[in-house]
Amino acid sequence: MSVETAAEPERRFIPTYRYRGTWIETLISSLLGLVASFVLSMDAIILAQDGDAELSCNINEKISCGAVGVSWQAELLGFPNAFLGLIAEPVIITIAVASIAGVLFPRWFMLGAQVVSSIGFVFALWLFHQSYFEIGRLCPYCLLITGTTTLIFFAFTRVNVLEGNFGTGIRDRFGTAFRVYHADIITAVLLIAVIAAMVVFRYL
Repeated sequence: MSVETAAEPERRFIPTYRYRGTWIETLISSLLGLVASFVLSMDAIILAQDGDAELSCNINEKISCGAVGVSWQAELLGFPNAFLGLIAEPVIITIAVASIAGVLFPRWFMLGAQVVSSIGFVFALWLFHQSYFEIGRLCPYCLLITGTTTLIFFAFTRVNVLEGNFGTGIRDRFGTAFRVYHADIITAVLLIAVIAAMVVFRYL
């Protein structure tokens, strides 16, 4: 009896490693997003010096980072959008690594991360829409960021729903669909598949 009582408090400090697969996917996505953001940031500097510069990802008239990079959409806030990735991705990497190690962040922190990932997700979809329908050109690295941002958004959504950070009502309503049927994962994959199909249909 005394042994169990003494050992019980220690169990509370043992990492649970919940959602490790989700956080590993988030880590990989954010690393890829960081690489893409770095390349796009370097390209933005090159284009600032020479708007007609030939970039390594200028494949043809339809697939061209340069054509997208000189558009007003590429600097919506007055500076290259890629700089936002250089700021956000390291934060996501840190959260993912800490979560893989068993750190459980407080509810307010995870809700804040959800807000940021949601803004990034909507922004990425808007940029894809602009590239696809308005600019008429696509950037390979931008497409990569669209995919990774989508995966990161759904990863945070999954954890926050299952952890009850949105409230027990949301967890009870959607928990089974997420945990058992992987509705969030299926939705993310289908969305990325639709984007890929749109790209292949129109530009390849």
